[in-house]
Amino acid sequence: MRLLCVLLPHFPLRCEVLRHPEIKDRPTIVIQAREEAGSQKVVLDFSPELERLQPGMALQPALAWYGEVGLVQASIPYYRTVFSEILDRLEEKSPLVEGADLGCAYIGLDGLQFIYPDDTALIKAVREAVPETFEVRTGIAGGKFLAYLAARYCPDGVHRIEDVGAFIRDLPCDVLPVSMKSKEKLHDFGIRTLGQVSRLPRGPLQAQFGPEGRRILELARGYDDTPLYPRSMEELIEESTTLNSVTVAMEALLLIVETLLGRVFARDLNGRGIRSLTLWTRTWDGTQWERTLQFKEPAMDIKGAMARIKLVLEMYPQPGPVEQVGLRITRLGYGTGRQKSLFAGVRAQDNLMEDIKQLEFRLGTPQVFKVKEVEPWSRIPERRYALKRLS
Repeated sequence: MRLLCVLLPHFPLRCEVLRHPEIKDRPTIVIQAREEAGSQKVVLDFSPELERLQPGMALQPALAWYGEVGLVQASIPYYRTVFSEILDRLEEKSPLVEGADLGCAYIGLDGLQFIYPDDTALIKAVREAVPETFEVRTGIAGGKFLAYLAARYCPDGVHRIEDVGAFIRDLPCDVLPVSMKSKEKLHDFGIRTLGQVSRLPRGPLQAQFGPEGRRILELARGYDDTPLYPRSMEELIEESTTLNSVTVAMEALLLIVETLLGRVFARDLNGRGIRSLTLWTRTWDGTQWERTLQFKEPAMDIKGAMARIKLVLEMYPQPGPVEQVGLRITRLGYGTGRQKSLFAGVRAQDNLMEDIKQLEFRLGTPQVFKVKEVEPWSRIPERRYALKRLS
């Protein structure tokens, strides 16, 4: 299967230029606080002229080299939204589109010869689908890895690798899509290029690297049989909010999530519930926290979803005071039939809730609320209690 790799270099930085055009011509570093690194600031992306930097390196050495650069805090949810919009546009050119990573997509070319007369016409259409803010590099090959290398290293206007062996021979091992541990191990053995890897015997390589050793050797010799995983056509619902003041209180976070879920269920979901939900937060220092929840049975109301969300928030504490909270729902589904309660009191309450939902649907806005404690110990009266939508 022939594949086209669409590579958008410095994608996070270009996204920030969309939001802050004033940094377009100014050396800038996009920084991120990683939860697994103890909220340490690391470099996510940077302006091309800052040649000594590498993604993932600590911020302090970067500032030691380039002390006058501007710093921008990364916003991963925003980058995902922008990339999703780009993938939607690419799907207008081909139905087989895979978003491998932020700023990197693969397009299946089989069958497109009936739409585009040649590869040049297809690449032109792909470039037109991407906003002008982003640099676009393309590569065509019979596998993902070679297509990626062609997009990354071929001169502009050259989309194919004519002599695979000669092309990849001097490329660094760091381009291999394998674990960081394996890359470091290759460096420890004094192996720096793909050409050196390709000359190694299969047996010793697998003895040192296990099952990944075979993949390393195959990739270094230009063979990659990784299949294409096209995006499935699914509805995406996103809701987020920025807090007026940071908080670490569990009650406040739960109330915010309930409010966001209220916005979701206020939409016309055609009787469907939530099957897959991603909850994310951002702390005051930019640390990203994210967890994905899968529901065996669709959550048909706020109460059904909050039980799982509360459990996740308790099991995985926040890395710091929360400044922003968001939901991303990628799968919706129809619920199965449910038997009503045998108890008259419960049935009466369910009927009342259904009447309230119908009322809100007719009027378009929430009509019934209840007072809920948030931070009763606060010295600020407005923060002690909040109105929660009754659902």
